[in-house]
Amino acid sequence: MAKKFAHKQDKRLLTEAQIKELGLQKGDFTESWQGRVFVNDAQNSHIATEMGIKRKGEYAIKIR
Repeated sequence: MAKKFAHKQDKRLLTEAQIKELGLQKGDFTESWQGRVFVNDAQNSHIATEMGIKRKGEYAIKIR
């Protein structure tokens, strides 16, 4: 399994390959995170609403 990196602002989890593919800066990500949340339907999810998540994906719960 590839190592996941968490975005420092929106907590989205991505692999290094996905970061490069999307053209994002690796400096905006950290590998120091805890917990994982999978969001399938952000509009109807109470947890997604509480975390401020607006789209489907995998997110870190805590970033250090």
